[in-house]
Amino acid sequence: MRKLSMSLLLSVTCIGGTVMAQTVEQGKQFLYYERYKSAQDAFEKVLAANPNNIDAVYWLGQTMIHRKDTRDTAGAKALYQKMLTTNGNAPLLLVGMGHVELLYGNTTDSRQRFETAISVTKEKDVNVLNAVGYANVDAKAGDLNYAIQKLTLATETKHFNNAETYVLLGDAYRKLLDGGNAVTNYNKALGLDPKLAEARMKIGIIYLTQNNRDYFLPAFEDAVKIDPAYAPAYQQLFIYWYFRDVNKASGYLDKYLANSDQGPEAEYLKADMLYASSKFADARTRAQQLITQLDGKVIPRMYRMVAYTSDTLGDLSAAKDAMTNFFSKADTSSERGLDYKILPTDYEEFAKIYTKMPDSASQSQAFPYYSLAIGLDTVPENKEKYANEGLALAKKLGNKQAAATLSGAMYAAIKNPNNSDLFKFGMANYSAGNYKKADSIFCGTYETKYPDQIYGYLWCAKSKQAEDDSLNSQGLAVDAYEKLAKFARSIPDSAKYKDQIVSAYFYLASYYNDIKKDKLKAVEYMQKVLEVDPTNATARQIIEQLTKPPRQASPRAKTPAGRTGG
Repeated sequence: MRKLSMSLLLSVTCIGGTVMAQTVEQGKQFLYYERYKSAQDAFEKVLAANPNNIDAVYWLGQTMIHRKDTRDTAGAKALYQKMLTTNGNAPLLLVGMGHVELLYGNTTDSRQRFETAISVTKEKDVNVLNAVGYANVDAKAGDLNYAIQKLTLATETKHFNNAETYVLLGDAYRKLLDGGNAVTNYNKALGLDPKLAEARMKIGIIYLTQNNRDYFLPAFEDAVKIDPAYAPAYQQLFIYWYFRDVNKASGYLDKYLANSDQGPEAEYLKADMLYASSKFADARTRAQQLITQLDGKVIPRMYRMVAYTSDTLGDLSAAKDAMTNFFSKADTSSERGLDYKILPTDYEEFAKIYTKMPDSASQSQAFPYYSLAIGLDTVPENKEKYANEGLALAKKLGNKQAAATLSGAMYAAIKNPNNSDLFKFGMANYSAGNYKKADSIFCGTYETKYPDQIYGYLWCAKSKQAEDDSLNSQGLAVDAYEKLAKFARSIPDSAKYKDQIVSAYFYLASYYNDIKKDKLKAVEYMQKVLEVDPTNATARQIIEQLTKPPRQASPRAKTPAGRTGG
């Protein structure tokens, strides 16, 4: 979201007196502090007095794009389009329209507008270059390297002294996951404006992503020291302590609210504080009230709040309904932040709600949500946790297919899976009757990764045999049993696997005798049995039966005329 250096806010370039300039400046200050309602009010007052104030139009559009409670990208687009009809070459309006086009994924037209704006200002207007850089940092379809190029160009202009440029460069590098360059640029911003709380807070955010408490917590605390009115840093401190110390979190929430616009966002945080204080019934009631009051404009996470609190309070029906509503209004890749985003833990929570249902049919509905949680989470340990929860349920319900699916997800989640992990994955599919999948695991992966172990060869053959039986004997397991017997006889402790070798030869003898009608080949395999097990009476009996000459047919009696009767 857009934030500006307090000491280096954009100058007013439109027609207007001192009062007008102060009002536009006020709007920019409100944006810096993320007080979007106040910012929008300020810009609208400017435009009410002078509808042609280009700066006010640009910043009003930016406010409409980023205001959390009433985000209106379409409205910003209409605003810019209308103003461009009479001010077609106004650089900031071109950049504003290009920003909106980027938000809609139109990279070609947006780039053309950016380049036109930069050309009109002869590559020397830092404010325009900053706006171009910000648009590309903010939009998902933006080009971060292009942003860095234009922002760097801004730093090379004559008498450059704009802290915001360095903040935006830091943001671009942060999105590129280049924390080193991000911190460097945030520090450059602080060098130009030591009171720039935004830059200090963002340094903290870099270390927060690295879970480096020794650096991010002091950074957040320093941000509110250098600017006690900077609400975003109070919000970071509130979020951190929310999960650790309710009293500290409450104090930071009070300071955040005191320096923020009153409105839905403040009410959401108050509901969060009730939840953190274990006042679950009160938190649910407040969330339900906000859903009713704000109707379709409420953020989806209020439905999440109702779901979690209802689950805690034992109201599974309400929890299920609220979670269903949450999923219908949120998504897994929302650019609007966590308020609108489905998290892996949300899928886990829905799964847990189903596991608490009284009947097994309802409990079985948990499995798809465990799979979704595993697929969405990026932390291997979390994936393994969800899989273990699902496997415990599958075992309880005797659901072998679910166990096979979750075993696969669990295997994929393990950082360095070993042979035991792979064996469990394969056996889960074999037990579930997924013989072709088991075949691919044992014959393909296991034999390749662990060629000196018998288990891959053994269960490869068994899987193929089971698959073959279901397909009415096509000889799918012949080569696998040949390989199994050959491997088992070749290893030093082959005597240990005598039973497996004998079983392989019996399978092969049966296949050649019964399916291929090749008795000699069948006898050959029975003789191999005797090579490893000379006392095997069954093999001797089969050899005797297969090699016994066919019985001679009795000559038919002749008729008196000397002809054979019949």
